[in-house]
Amino acid sequence: MTNRPLDILNEALNKPVIARLKGGREFRGELKGYDIHMNLVLDNAEELKDGVSIKKYSSLVVRGDNIVYVSP
Repeated sequence: MTNRPLDILNEALNKPVIARLKGGREFRGELKGYDIHMNLVLDNAEELKDGVSIKKYSSLVVRGDNIVYVSP
């Protein structure tokens, strides 16, 4: 049986995830919440460039329509 995308996000709650956005931006943080549009709330987030942290955020909201993929 295949998991639906929101089922996978539910399993990833309170765990670290990486979200890649259109345009190549990547963010890593602890997934605190999401909605049916795949808007994500990340705590202790950081923006990555070539795998290196370039900016840190205490909390971050990522719009679902910009997300290419989320990796738990």
